[in-house]
This record gives sequence, structure tokens and C-alpha cells, in this order.
Amino acid sequence: MPEGDSVHRAAARLHAALAGKPLTRSDLRVPRFATADLTGRTTLDVTPRGKHVLARFEGGLTLHSHLRMDGAWHVFAPGEKWRGGPSYEIRAILGTADRTAVGYRLPVLELIRTAEEDRVVGHLGPDLLGPDWDAARAAANLLADPERPLGEALLDQRNLAGIGNVYKSELCFLAQVTPWTPVGALPESVLPRVAAAAQRLLAANIGDRSSTRNTTGSRHPGHDLFVYGRARRPCLRCGTPVRQAPQDDRPTYWCPQCQTGPTP
Repeated sequence: MPEGDSVHRAAARLHAALAGKPLTRSDLRVPRFATADLTGRTTLDVTPRGKHVLARFEGGLTLHSHLRMDGAWHVFAPGEKWRGGPSYEIRAILGTADRTAVGYRLPVLELIRTAEEDRVVGHLGPDLLGPDWDAARAAANLLADPERPLGEALLDQRNLAGIGNVYKSELCFLAQVTPWTPVGALPESVLPRVAAAAQRLLAANIGDRSSTRNTTGSRHPGHDLFVYGRARRPCLRCGTPVRQAPQDDRPTYWCPQCQTGPTP
């Protein structure tokens, strides 16, 4: 599932391509909204909210999408070949005079009233990359269920919005605890530091135009992430082989030397 930084960059690309321009083409390829036509409406803005994308149009309409595991938005210039996948995977086409935005494999795509956006994103916690970011509130949300493992709490978008499986593993490594550690067992200072680190890492990766997410600060090839995706490879800090196990049906990585706490 895309992390919040990836969704933020996708929304920024859509905003640059569509905002302030009237649509010359509109095609929503989902049964419920197949007859909806946005042609002629001007795009007001495209805003990310956690892992959701909200494209707002004049007349009080919002196109809400969520990428989930493998959805994607691509932007193409006139005459450019569309390269996001086969045509049968296209779920939305939004075109202007000079750009076309194409949504592929979008598992969530719905047209709603802008005034009703809270219905689809109102449950989210503070957005790590949004104007509502509040580290103290995020830390309090994480602690609301003291028995819950830290890894699961970080992935719960109701606590803080934007963290995916990559950042989950990396943040637990930086906190030096395993993802299975109950949040209530952590020292008082840990959760505020985890929340602050999450915001710092996502914000840093927004500005990085390379295709590789980086949490280590190293530009050495293969040293972009501390533990995620490094099963059986040496920990970048201590050299101990990184381990992997599922948590909530997602692959989870940790260093048995650098991180303390319960494991499967």
C-alpha cells in the first residue's frame, strides 16, 4: 500500500496538471458513476488526506480516490503514450487542453459532495503531511489502546494518517523496540519521538525527487532503509541479520540486536 509521501506526490502532480483549468474530458469507469460527466467544470484543487486523494471541482463536487495496494494516477501530455497499464485497468480519465490524468486500478473511486468529505476522511487522525498535523494528539491516539502492538497502532489511520508498512518497520527500528511491543509498555517519551520522526521522514521524502524512499540519510546503494526489505541481510547498525515475520498479514522487519521487546 502506498505510503503518505507517495500519495502526497501523486496529488501534487494531479494538482499541477488540473487545477484552475476546465475539464475537456471526463470518464469514470465504475458502474455507480459511469454516467457522471464533469466536462466543463474547473478543477479547484487536488488535496491529499492521509492516503486519500480529493479532487475538488466547481459546483461543490469532489472525486475521492484511494490507491490501496496498487492503484496509481498518471499524468500525460497530448500525444504521449499512456503507460500505466492495460486499458481495462483504467478507472478514471480527467482531461484538460494540455494534460490528461489517468487513474489505474483504483479500488476506491466515488463522486461525492464536497460538503460531505468528512464522510470518507473524517475518521482519520492528524495528517502527517497536512496542515492539521499535531504530534501531541497523534501520540495520545497511539496510547489510547495501551495493549495494542506499536506496529499495528502506527498503521491505524485513525491514530495518525499517512504511515504504511515501510515506515512502520523503520519507525520501530528508530525507536529501538520491536513492532510487537505494546504501546503502553513504552517509556513516556517514546511515542512523541516516534510521531515526530514519522512526520520528519515523510516530509523529507516528499522533497526527494528520486524514486527511492530513504530513511537512513545514506546515499550508499542498498542503504536506503534500515530494516524494511532486508530479511537475512546485515543490520546497517550492528551487522546482525534482519528478521522478518507477518504482523496483521503484512511482512514486518526488525533487528533482533538493536530492537528490544516481544517477537512472534
